[in-house]
Amino acid sequence: MGALKTLFKQTFIYGLATVLPRMLSFILVPLYTTQGVLSSVAEYGQVSVIFSYFVLFNVVLAYGMETAFFRFFNKEEHKKQVVGTSTISLIVSSIGFFVLALLFQNQIAQLIDIHVKYINLVIWILLLDALAIIPFAWLRATQKPMRYAVIKILNVAINLGLNLFFLLALKHLAEESTIFGSIYRPNFEISYIFIANLIASAITLLFMVPFYIKTKYEFNSVLWKSMMRYAFPVLIAGVAFSINETFDRILLKELLPPNIADTDIGMYSACYKIALFMTLFATAYRLGIEPFFFSHAKSENPQKNYARILEFFVAFGSVILLTVVVFADVLKPYIVRSEAYWEAMWVVPIILIANFCLGIYHNLSVWYKITDKTKFGAYISIVGAVITLVINIMFIKEYSYRASAVATLVAYGIMMLLSYYFGRKYYPIPYNLKKIGMYLILSIGFSVLSFYKFRDHYIIGISMLIVFLTIIFISEKEQLKQVLKQK
Repeated sequence: MGALKTLFKQTFIYGLATVLPRMLSFILVPLYTTQGVLSSVAEYGQVSVIFSYFVLFNVVLAYGMETAFFRFFNKEEHKKQVVGTSTISLIVSSIGFFVLALLFQNQIAQLIDIHVKYINLVIWILLLDALAIIPFAWLRATQKPMRYAVIKILNVAINLGLNLFFLLALKHLAEESTIFGSIYRPNFEISYIFIANLIASAITLLFMVPFYIKTKYEFNSVLWKSMMRYAFPVLIAGVAFSINETFDRILLKELLPPNIADTDIGMYSACYKIALFMTLFATAYRLGIEPFFFSHAKSENPQKNYARILEFFVAFGSVILLTVVVFADVLKPYIVRSEAYWEAMWVVPIILIANFCLGIYHNLSVWYKITDKTKFGAYISIVGAVITLVINIMFIKEYSYRASAVATLVAYGIMMLLSYYFGRKYYPIPYNLKKIGMYLILSIGFSVLSFYKFRDHYIIGISMLIVFLTIIFISEKEQLKQVLKQK
């Protein structure tokens, strides 16, 4: 139980590094969706499509090296070689991408139908973010969560501050000062969004300079090949995940009529953000458990702790799911400011449940990471990506973003079930299926009823929430007492 308490402490700190910044990033959604900041819902749709490409290329530029770093840092005796080899690998690949992308930026812009001025900014941001991957991984691997948290929070705070400055303050300051007048450009809002991102990424990388100065640049080709063999399936899984997570926006742009595509993407992307609560929780939990999985793999009976971790995740996740669904209409005016976006509220429970399934999948994925069978992660992710692509391609033209939401849920749900099936065969973990199943059935059932049947009846929704919280408390109070008593 002491190990679990350590996990919760680390998860809380990593949660601050992930949840708090992204909670602050909620400011951006109300900012972008406030009438008059961006010219239209369609313009927000354009921003969303560009960020979708961000997700994909961030995964490609990391090519699984972060996960490989964790595995080999805990596995190898010569840790400095792991640090040096992975750092050199990322530096060479990142600079190579940067040079090629700049040379062919016009062709890239034409291929994906995005203005070249945005492509140029994106290339610079991708380079800076890629160079920070191993330093951040090193902070996590060496148990420095506070420094990790401070830098992450600072990055987002700078990004948010610059967004507010460029989109709200600069125009008024330009009218009063020639200095600010020289900076301000009318109809330049999308560029300002990415300039803010670029400056934040540059400052973040500056904080990583001590890591680059102290690192011993020793490249071990044998070690690198082993790391790449481990990392390649992770890369495939990451690309598949990026398809599941954001590629639907790209498909919406390609498959919907041009006169409605950007608007539908804007509505869908904005309402998608309301489901961010589940994503934040699942991400913080994953950041905490990933080093824990590796460091406790050789401890006595680690499967027992892994089973309990999933149980707690499902309990907390179920509460978040039902709470957000019951109060979704209360939250929406604060997150998505303009009513022009609210037509897509239908997707909120679907995306919440989908991300809940994804969080469970990450917990279940311990088996193939511990046993070095990462190829299964790639296989499962590819299945999810194929499902996402097929459902979107078949149904977007008729159902638009509703098809995208359902595709995400089906993909993550099947991935979760596949991981459990293969994990039971290769690395059995004694999960409490009765309790986990009860939490899932009740929370999902109550959520669907509350939103789609009794959406305007808060008394019914709140009553369901109270009943569910009571069940959770009765079921988990003894377990929580044991964890809290551990020193």
